[in-house]
Amino acid sequence: MPAIRSLVIVFGMLLLLGAAAVQPRAESTDRAVTRAFLTLLVGELGDRTPAMELIETQWDPSFLPMALEVLRLTRSTEVSGPLVEIMERKTGVGLGHDLFAWQRHMWSSPEARHPRYAAFKSALYSLIDPRFSAYFDTADKPRIRLDEIVWGGVRQDGIPPLRDPAMLGAQDVHYIEDDNIVFGISVNGDARAYPKRILAWHEMFVDTVGGVPVAGVYCTLCGTVILFHTRHEGVLHRLGTSGFLYRSNKLMYDQATQSLWSTMLGAPVVGPLAGKNIVLERGSVVTTTWKEWRRRHPGTRVLSIDTGHQRNYAEGAAYRDYFATDELMFSVPVVDTRLKNKDEVFTVLLAHHLEAPLAISAEFLAENPVHHDAVEDVALVVLTDPSGANRAYASEDVTFTRYDGNSTVEDSSGMVWKMDEHALSAGDGRVFRRIPAQRAFWFGWFAAFPNTRLVQ
Repeated sequence: MPAIRSLVIVFGMLLLLGAAAVQPRAESTDRAVTRAFLTLLVGELGDRTPAMELIETQWDPSFLPMALEVLRLTRSTEVSGPLVEIMERKTGVGLGHDLFAWQRHMWSSPEARHPRYAAFKSALYSLIDPRFSAYFDTADKPRIRLDEIVWGGVRQDGIPPLRDPAMLGAQDVHYIEDDNIVFGISVNGDARAYPKRILAWHEMFVDTVGGVPVAGVYCTLCGTVILFHTRHEGVLHRLGTSGFLYRSNKLMYDQATQSLWSTMLGAPVVGPLAGKNIVLERGSVVTTTWKEWRRRHPGTRVLSIDTGHQRNYAEGAAYRDYFATDELMFSVPVVDTRLKNKDEVFTVLLAHHLEAPLAISAEFLAENPVHHDAVEDVALVVLTDPSGANRAYASEDVTFTRYDGNSTVEDSSGMVWKMDEHALSAGDGRVFRRIPAQRAFWFGWFAAFPNTRLVQ
């Protein structure tokens, strides 16, 4: 948090809204209010008292999101103390300086959006990175609450995506151990492995795999790696890391329009593309060990450790403290205690059934290597191998009874099916497609999809 606040202080001297003093007679009340909140952060010391007085006398429930943004970023107790007192008096809620508690309180009620909240957010965060202003300048009809968009503490692409990264053949990789975790994908037979130890520092790769432009997005906070095909209806969307979060899940942006995209949905949610019915096609990702992936795919290519960036790419180095506890780094509106926050679940979200998300406990699947389920009218089977890797396939009206943990599955009629990364194939010509699915931390998936059906 000190680093975040320091950035605001440094860039605050570049205040984009002109003179810091509050001048209510010369401007509309709405504009004066947003200027007052900015003044608390970056204005001259003598201007803060009239700014605070204006906020208190004009207080409206729509002020709370702006007050919380200031509370999070200010270093001054002369600002935070009086501001908290105003918040408590006006809301009747005594939460002190507990930012997470205030956020949960705010998110428990319908959004009260100030007419100039988007402009405030644009001006505030452009002080940190001028590119941030574009995210909110065009936030007329967002698909998510603006007050739930939280700065993650970095600039645009401050966690640098790996674009067209160097890949190595399996035989040329010497930095990775057998038990290291990799995220495996196969597109049109092109098998790739992305070690967690590297991807955790970059959170995204953008590449062409099997002739298909893709982006693999890893949200370390919510434990999810999702593969998207980035060409939609002829348009190639060049994605990056926005620097902002929604319910502890990273928001992407596209370079052409600077719209913000939901990682969980693969869809733009704020900006010019929001509401355009764009949903990127998902691909399949499997979380497994390097030994198991290499055994299955001896011709695989693997992400090179020579990324062009200086990082500690040792296994477990990235986010070590975060992964070691069940505590969250950012607040979410609600948690579900049926599982621990960071218990892993295997999740399915079908493009034509977005209203019916499914999460299955990874622990349950480890004990049930053949698990039949359904999402609305789509029957599926989840197969789990001894490494703990989960893969989902359509099953239609077939009941599978035995999985050898490798590449064959037997159904109730005795028919043996061949399993690969793309499909289940029977000797009689039937082919059941792979269903895109991925692991996630329970809290992150539930925060995004509170209507999830959980199997545990």
